[in-house]
This record gives sequence, C-alpha cells and structure tokens, in this order.
Amino acid sequence: MGKNKGARIIITLECSCRNSINNQLNKRKKGIFRYTSSKNRRNTPERIEVNKFCPNCNCHTKFKEIK
Repeated sequence: MGKNKGARIIITLECSCRNSINNQLNKRKKGIFRYTSSKNRRNTPERIEVNKFCPNCNCHTKFKEIK
C-alpha cells in the first residue's frame, strides 16, 4: 500500500531579475538562478514570493514560485 502525498510539496523559486534590463549589465554570470523549497499546500495554496539573494545580479530580489 502506498502512502498519500500529504500536505507538503517541493516548489521551485525563480529570480525575477532575469527580465530586467538594468541587471543584465551587472550580471556576474549567465543563466537563471533557482532555489528549491517546500511549502504546506493546505496553508498556502497560492504561489509564494520570497526575498532571497541572487548571485547573478549580486543583490536581494524577489523569487517567485514557478510550476
């Protein structure tokens, strides 16, 4: 018998600075930076936004949840 998935799921957070023109000039390296985290599906059904450090633009920016 298999277990149910439960309330906790793993999510991917992607930096919102990837489309900004100003940050394109100050980038340290190419590419999109992503964090992984987990959230409780029952408590937060909507997509989350978290301020985290982005090594591409070398500053703290908003990271948004992607599919």
